[in-house]
Amino acid sequence: MVPQNEMNGRRDENTRENIAYIRQMLGELRQVALGEGADMLCYLIEMAYVEAGDVQAGRRPRSLLHRERDKSPNMSV
Repeated sequence: MVPQNEMNGRRDENTRENIAYIRQMLGELRQVALGEGADMLCYLIEMAYVEAGDVQAGRRPRSLLHRERDKSPNMSV
């Protein structure tokens, strides 16, 4: 049986790899949108690229739902 902390470590590593992959793909998609002159699409992809970078660097949570779930029910915001 694999220890829980080892499973969490693998899951965290998979998450980091997945976010890095998403960010890489977004960079490539932005280049395609730029080549097609799709300015709004390019902008939206770029915003997603920036968001992925923030998640990757730990500046943003992966999900707002995770943040909401982790709040204490007795604390007001």
